[in-house]
Amino acid sequence: MITLVRAAVCAALFLFQGVQFAAAQDVALTSRDGKIELSGTLLGFDGTFYRVETEYGELTIDGSGVDCAGPGCPNLENFVAELWLSGSATMGKILMPALIDAFAARNGYSATRQDEDENSFTFVLVDQKTNKTVARFMFRASNTDEGFADLLADEADIVMSLREMRPDERQRAREAGLGDMTGPNRSRVLALDAVVPVVSASNPVRGISPLMLARVFAGQITNWNVLGGPDAPIDMHLPDDSSGLAQAITDQVLRPAGLDLAETVTRHAFPADLAEAVAKDPFAIGITSYAEQRDMSVLTLTGTCGFALDVSRRAIKTEDYPLTAPMFLYFPARRLPQTAREFLSFTRSPTAQIVIRRAGFVDQTPEEIPIEDQGNRFTNAITVAGADVTLEELQRMTATLKPMARLSTSFRFEAGSIRLDAQSRSNVQQLARALEIGQYDARRLLFVGFSDGDGAGRANREIALRRAEAVRRAVIKAAVTANLDRVTLDVDAFGEAMPMACDDSAWGRQANRRVEVWVR
Repeated sequence: MITLVRAAVCAALFLFQGVQFAAAQDVALTSRDGKIELSGTLLGFDGTFYRVETEYGELTIDGSGVDCAGPGCPNLENFVAELWLSGSATMGKILMPALIDAFAARNGYSATRQDEDENSFTFVLVDQKTNKTVARFMFRASNTDEGFADLLADEADIVMSLREMRPDERQRAREAGLGDMTGPNRSRVLALDAVVPVVSASNPVRGISPLMLARVFAGQITNWNVLGGPDAPIDMHLPDDSSGLAQAITDQVLRPAGLDLAETVTRHAFPADLAEAVAKDPFAIGITSYAEQRDMSVLTLTGTCGFALDVSRRAIKTEDYPLTAPMFLYFPARRLPQTAREFLSFTRSPTAQIVIRRAGFVDQTPEEIPIEDQGNRFTNAITVAGADVTLEELQRMTATLKPMARLSTSFRFEAGSIRLDAQSRSNVQQLARALEIGQYDARRLLFVGFSDGDGAGRANREIALRRAEAVRRAVIKAAVTANLDRVTLDVDAFGEAMPMACDDSAWGRQANRRVEVWVR
């Protein structure tokens, strides 16, 4: 018979994260005064909190106030933090090991990798001073779909994903008791990448519009002569359809055009295989990630208006290149072990950003871009000048921005929505943290709104201004501990005055709708 004092138990309940996926065993937790006893099946322990399945449901108990008895009780003196990570092989096999090695070196740990099979391995962290094991990071590195399946089955603490969680997955997460996975602190952008069309270096085609790219992979364009190339059939190559990258390609390339993927596409389980197939075939085209472009030629994204967008590290960071692919970490609302929390905090540090960049991915360190390094942006502004974008407005924009530098931190919106996209939501938190540590004290930040060219110029400028104000409010709300008296946060908007891409496609219009941050 279990005796419970309601108030005492409620006081003991805290959020918990950090499931240890060993065999569940029975425990009995008794308060130090002996008045409260709670028994059930131990689901996890993070070094401080017990997570127990009881007849009252899943409860979380502060270990400092109870004694544990039973076969499932952990060793409190030699507790080893355990963390299960599942999902993208690209993240699990390349990026995360590099970050773990750097984290271990910074904290005086040794990190030893223990391989179990092709996709499963464990990093064991040992304190070099005491020779005690402090943590085990256990990986299942296969694909994004498997990662979310493991999370929903309560067999993973963190999902490594190359795409955003989809609506059906979010719904299943709610049904599984994981809460709202779109909520704050439920996901994090770890690094940045992009989706890029690639061809053999011997292929004469050097550019393609996003719409033509979609039509190629939908099977509507089958010969290179339509794209200005030779009279030869097009061979298509994509990553395996269970990978997050392949799903991001579908979401970003085909879905905006309302097209479905052709059945004649050749799939590849590994990026290296795709690269090899495309590189040796002059009539092949593939879509891969920026980090995996290898010896292939990346096609420039073009448009009918003459604007062109080349992929680069900076263009990905600013989202000026429209086919960006953030790399996500997802986790349920449970408390992680301390070592795991410290590792996640480390992934945001300047040291971690260097590691991310060295691993071939795009980091999130804000950069200040001088106005003379703005490429063709001001040329584009002159090109579209007319009735809606007057000479006076261009002069005002130039006078406003000339003394300033553009931050690589930009904000864009989901298609057909006023909601910031995933990378931009991460940028809100990043900029807020910078304000909290005083990085921009005694400086002026200007949130500048831009729009696409659909509609009247005056209305577009007003919409862009409201978006800039909304981003400013979001950053201020997130910067809880910042002293905003030490920094000036202003807003302005220039509507359609500085387009990044052509307005003749959904991709171009989405690239043009943005809020930039300029600093002085």
